[in-house]
Amino acid sequence: MKRHSNAAQLLLVSALCLFVTARPAPAGNPIVVGQGVTDPKIRIYNGKIYLYATHDAIPGNPNGFLMNDWWVLTSTDLVIWTHASTLKPEDTYWRKPCDECWATDAISHKGKYYFYFSRGSAELGVVVSDTPTGPWTDPLGKPFVPQGSTPTEARDPAILQEDDGTTYVVFGVWDYYIARLNDDMITLAEKPRKLELDRKFGPYGEGKTDDKSYLHKYNGKYYLSWGCYYAMSDNVYGPYVCKGCLITKERTEPVFQKGLTMDRHGSFFELHHQWYFICNDQSWPGATPFYRDSVLSYVHYRDNGEIEPIYLKQIGVGQYDAAQSPIEAENYFDTQGTTQGECPEGGFEVRGIRNASYLLYPNVMNIPANARVSFRYSSGNASGGIIEIHAEKIDGPLLGTCAVPSTGSWTTYHTVECTLNNPAGKKGICLVFRGATGELLRLNWFGFKPS
Repeated sequence: MKRHSNAAQLLLVSALCLFVTARPAPAGNPIVVGQGVTDPKIRIYNGKIYLYATHDAIPGNPNGFLMNDWWVLTSTDLVIWTHASTLKPEDTYWRKPCDECWATDAISHKGKYYFYFSRGSAELGVVVSDTPTGPWTDPLGKPFVPQGSTPTEARDPAILQEDDGTTYVVFGVWDYYIARLNDDMITLAEKPRKLELDRKFGPYGEGKTDDKSYLHKYNGKYYLSWGCYYAMSDNVYGPYVCKGCLITKERTEPVFQKGLTMDRHGSFFELHHQWYFICNDQSWPGATPFYRDSVLSYVHYRDNGEIEPIYLKQIGVGQYDAAQSPIEAENYFDTQGTTQGECPEGGFEVRGIRNASYLLYPNVMNIPANARVSFRYSSGNASGGIIEIHAEKIDGPLLGTCAVPSTGSWTTYHTVECTLNNPAGKKGICLVFRGATGELLRLNWFGFKPS
């Protein structure tokens, strides 16, 4: 692997990057522009969002990976990101600078926070803190998973934690290994086991996977992913059935197609009953295969558990554009008392909407003054329901109400409209649902237009 040798330049660039990211980052995709924030893993602690990432150190670097530390960024809305702390190799068992600070992950357990990292392609380490952002200490003073522990390289750790606190680490290249952790979170409770795949397929074609493994759980199913490819299993130890790739050219906006590659480090997370996929990207101006950004997309699961290919858009998540109506109802930021499912009209819809359920869409741009708002829905409830449109939050100013009569069945869709009382511009939209007992309606999309 080719490396940069100018230490003075490296230190200067790192200092400049830290200065810039101490301020809020721009909104949209990439989530942090031109700072080399890559290989992202997100954890939610007490409602706050923490991004644990590797850091490509040299802007525009064409000469190979150069990563001399790890970053922690924070957010409350997935839109604005702030650099919170840096973990340096000097603060780990390495005890010296290094330019191979490779992929990482983190998890919390019993009031402590654990940060797992790769020492290049050789081995895995772990540090611990009383806070999600450090300061960190190395409790072992040696590798967490040493080199030679398995036939594969020990790199790219990913952590899965069950609801009962049982925690696993997954790692590897071409083949993936899993091991349950002891309750101390810094030692293995078992010898790593190889995960079996029915088919190896990835960015290099048939017969090969990649590195960049990740493991998450949804609705009782386990999902093993490598970059933007994934497989499913009913058991954490497998066997896993390969399902394909999450990213397609057809669902990628042109601005992200210049550097479109399926060889990218990705991971999944849930926030406010919504699932997301975050991964690195090298499409944005100034990015290279060795100086990358990170992008965020919504994730939706089909009724059979498979993952729908994502849409990779510049607007990102947590914000919306009324001028690009309609807004897909399932792309909410927060909800209460609803579920998602495949819509008979195509795509996805929000189901299970009952009295007092709500859907929150913050940062809706370009709403016309006194806008007409349309809702595409179905309702098998004989009484139908009412949609209250509030500004910003569930008890925010009431902008208007819209009656939604029964459509006669859950597979028959109608569109209703109402006029709002609102100034033009940007605001959060919260849909609050009122009605009788049972499921009131299923919402496909909504959109705005001038009166």
